[in-house]
Amino acid sequence: MELQFLGTSSGTPTKNRNVAGLALRLDGGGWVLVDCGEGTQHRLLQTSLSLHTLQAIFITHLHGDHCYGLPGLLASAGMASRTAPLTLVGPAALETYVAGVMASTGLHLPYDIVFVPVEQVADSLALPDLAVAATPLSHRVPSWAYRFAERSVERRLDTAKLRAEAVPAGPLWGRLQDGADVTLADGRVLRPADYLLPARKPRALVIAGDNDSPELLAGAMRGAHVLVHEATYTQAVLEKVGPGPQHSSARMVATFAAAAGVANLVLTHFSPRYQDGSGPSSLGELADEARAHYGGPLFLAADLARYRVERDGTLLALDQS
Repeated sequence: MELQFLGTSSGTPTKNRNVAGLALRLDGGGWVLVDCGEGTQHRLLQTSLSLHTLQAIFITHLHGDHCYGLPGLLASAGMASRTAPLTLVGPAALETYVAGVMASTGLHLPYDIVFVPVEQVADSLALPDLAVAATPLSHRVPSWAYRFAERSVERRLDTAKLRAEAVPAGPLWGRLQDGADVTLADGRVLRPADYLLPARKPRALVIAGDNDSPELLAGAMRGAHVLVHEATYTQAVLEKVGPGPQHSSARMVATFAAAAGVANLVLTHFSPRYQDGSGPSSLGELADEARAHYGGPLFLAADLARYRVERDGTLLALDQS
């Protein structure tokens, strides 16, 4: 499981940051997209991701910096000769929005779009590798967080036990790992349950839309390894701006993450007022504020930054290829 950020600015892009978009790469080669702000498909051209292996698009909410890039991406997928159906998950107005753009611009796609209302995602969406659930958040329009968890995990063989019992390595081991009984030449019958080590915990992560109440994610974070959440402002700026925009500060998210025992915290969706680097009005302010309240692994996302969720739940920063 790998995360690759396609946009980390809120509201409007900056010279270095696009608006919201995040790809979740899967072990099998497919991927899903969370939000699709304007310019997302241009960012995709700077990655190895293909619109042919895109399995689903999840929209957290229908503010423009999270969805204005969607019609163009859908059109590009059609021009790239995609024929496989594509699932779109989001608030009910998502279907109206996409249908309106298609009708008014004469957009005809060579593939079917399957709309799944966000409230039904846990019961209606069947991705091969992921179980998905959604949590309602607090924002000016209906906004949601998505929890993605592995559907199944590999089981490792107890090779020491097999060797101790003189079971020859090779195809027999593979059959046991696949869950099949094995009969040896001497007549012994081996059951997989006797030679498979306990399964590891499925990897899970939560990607939140805009939200002024991080505590709403307490239930979704149980058993999850990573939280990706907006940190639009520092607390001081948030207090000057007031509650109207309904965003979170770095302090708010970090305080929640510490209380909830979040294993890895990734902040994103930064106001354009914050520039790269340190000093006043910089991302360093957001980082310092978050670290003052959260002692776990903390990452401030950058466009095209990649992170891998290891099988033990550790989050590692990768290169930006």
